[in-house]
Amino acid sequence: MSEQHDDGSAVTADGDDPLTQREHHATTRGRAEPTTAAILTSYVRRELRTAVVTVSNVILTFVLVLVLLGVALMGGGYETGYLAVTIDLLGPLQLLVPLVAVVFGYDAIFSDKQRGELDVMRTYPVSSWHVVLGTYVGRAIGLVTALTVPLILLVVPVAATQTPRLPGYASHTGADSPALYLRLVVLAVVFALVVLALVVAVSALVSTTRAAVAGAGLVLVLLVFGIDIGLAYGFALGFIGDSSLASMLALSPLSAFRGLVLETAVVATTGTGPQTATPVASAVGLVVWGVGSLVAATVMLDQS
Repeated sequence: MSEQHDDGSAVTADGDDPLTQREHHATTRGRAEPTTAAILTSYVRRELRTAVVTVSNVILTFVLVLVLLGVALMGGGYETGYLAVTIDLLGPLQLLVPLVAVVFGYDAIFSDKQRGELDVMRTYPVSSWHVVLGTYVGRAIGLVTALTVPLILLVVPVAATQTPRLPGYASHTGADSPALYLRLVVLAVVFALVVLALVVAVSALVSTTRAAVAGAGLVLVLLVFGIDIGLAYGFALGFIGDSSLASMLALSPLSAFRGLVLETAVVATTGTGPQTATPVASAVGLVVWGVGSLVAATVMLDQS
């Protein structure tokens, strides 16, 4: 359908003058399409500018500093060494890491749906995986910053107050080392990135704020309680044997994170204790959860 201007020129139903469309095509016909790197960079910059560098996220980082510092001070591990602080923080981080990841990612994709930005992007040479990966990387930068800043700051009271000890590497039984604490920080970041990928997948599925909040809450409950409870029931009912329990824990991102910290920091130092996880299986489990979630988000965005 088309309408007529007073001067007799036609206008298409969507309001674009055919002449204007021809001029646009003529000016863009010889222009090279943006590269994948340029598209992803633009998305990352947009996320950093509009969703990551905000007052609420700065406040969240400050609150995390206070909470983790309070946990370390109340536990008293900072006076003993890096291993003690690692043990003190492991429990709270199992709840704090998923919570912070949910805050950073629950509106990652659906907010663009609400504003109609995805419809606009489909008119450009931008694929769904560009949208998912660019959005994910932008949010991930903010998430990693919010976690690592307070965790790194905790090194100060530990280094300033711990009693003198023989220097050694964490692989030496009984030796305390900053490497132990560094392993906790790295694994916490990996766990957070996996949870963020899960939340991004949920965000790509929903289309309203209420559904996004409910979906993110469901992810949080499943990660903190649901999967681990299911594994516990499976073990109690005999579906999971004693010999396979450590490997089956890799099915839960939370158990994989906890097991990797215990195996690479606590058991590696003390040299004693039961096997809490299979490190290779746990690492593979985290990778599968993270990459699989991003792939699922891309597929769902293609179908929306």
